[in-house]
Amino acid sequence: MKGMNIMKQAKQMMATLEKVREEMERRTMEASVGGGMVTVTARGDNQVVSVKIDPEVVDPQDVEMLQDLIQAATNEALKKVQVMMKEEMAKITGGLGIPGLF
Repeated sequence: MKGMNIMKQAKQMMATLEKVREEMERRTMEASVGGGMVTVTARGDNQVVSVKIDPEVVDPQDVEMLQDLIQAATNEALKKVQVMMKEEMAKITGGLGIPGLF
């Protein structure tokens, strides 16, 4: 009987986790670098949804700097998404590190 209760609780937790995961995938996180010269917005499903570039940073003579700024902003936005997902999942799992959740 106790095993059945545990299985029921596990199924409920998995359903809740899936619902939260779907909700988090619709949320966005934003990161800016270079004093706001480049801003990247990413969704919880790790998809970049927008890139904003201040026209002042566009210098044909220094494309490498722009590339570095875009890369840095993208990486920071994706890190923020990962942190957001971990924090939300920890609320449900009580901090248990369950592999494969995100």
